[in-house]
Amino acid sequence: MNENAKARINGILLSIAHKIGLFLAMTVICLPGLWIVLASFRPTVEIMAKPPVWIPQDLSLDAYVAMFSGVGQGGIPVIEYFRNSLIISVTSTAIALAIGMAGGYAFARFRFRAKSSIFLGLMLTRTVPGIALSLPLFFVYSKLGIIDTHFGLIMAYVALNVPFTIWLIDGFFRQVPKDLAEAAQIDGCTRWQAFWQVEFPLAGPGIASAGIFAFLTSWNEFALASQLTRSVNSKTLPVGLLDYTAEFTIDWRGMCALAVIMIIPALVLTFIVQKHLVSGLTSGAVKG
Repeated sequence: MNENAKARINGILLSIAHKIGLFLAMTVICLPGLWIVLASFRPTVEIMAKPPVWIPQDLSLDAYVAMFSGVGQGGIPVIEYFRNSLIISVTSTAIALAIGMAGGYAFARFRFRAKSSIFLGLMLTRTVPGIALSLPLFFVYSKLGIIDTHFGLIMAYVALNVPFTIWLIDGFFRQVPKDLAEAAQIDGCTRWQAFWQVEFPLAGPGIASAGIFAFLTSWNEFALASQLTRSVNSKTLPVGLLDYTAEFTIDWRGMCALAVIMIIPALVLTFIVQKHLVSGLTSGAVKG
C-alpha cells in the first residue's frame, strides 16, 4: 500500500472519529433537554422510577391540558407569566443593546482619559454572580418602592447585560475599518448617517449575537427574579416553576411542561437569528 492510500485511509478514519465524537458530544448536551420534553408527557411514577425508565411507556398531554385549562380559574397563570417574561426580556434587551452599541462604538472609535480602566471596570462587574446582588438589590428596591414591578427587573437585567453587550459590540466595531465611515463622510454623509448606513450593517452580526445572549440571560434568569417579584403582576416563567412545588410534593410533570413552554420561544428566536449568530460568534469579539 502506497503512502497516498495510507494518508487517504487515515483521513477517512480521522473524519469518522471526528463525527462520532461530535455525535457523542451533542448527545450529552441535548440529553437533558430531551429528558425534560419526555418527562412533560410521562406520569410521575415513570419520572421518579428507580432505575430510570428510559423508554416512555405511557405518554399523554395531561400536563399541558391542566396547565392551560386552569388559566383564569385558580390554576397556574401561565399567560401572565409569559407576558411578564416577554415584556421584561424584550425591554431589557432593547435598552442593553442601545447602551451597548453606544458604549461599544465609543470604546472602539474614540480615545479618552482612563479608557482602559473604565473598560476593565465594566468587565469586572461580570465577575460578580447575580445571586450575590439579590440582597443589596432587595434593600435598595424596597427603599425605592419598586419591588414586584416590571421596572425593577428590567433595570436589574440591563445592569447585568450592558457590560457583556459593550464588550461584544466593541469587538465588532473594531473589525469595521474606519476608512469606510470616513469615505462615506467625504461622499456627503453626516457622522450619524455614516454610522447607520455603513458601520451598523457591517457590525450587524455582532449586535445580533449580543441581543440573543442578552435576551436569553433575561428570559432564563431565576435568582434575582425570585427575590424581586411577589405576585402574578411581575413573576416571570422561571419563578412560575415554583408554583408546582408544594410542602411535601412536587409536580415534576407539570414543571417540565412549563419548562418546555419556556424553551420554545428561545429556540424560535435562536433559529430566526442563527445566521447572524453563527457569523457573529466566528468572526467577531476579536480585539483589533
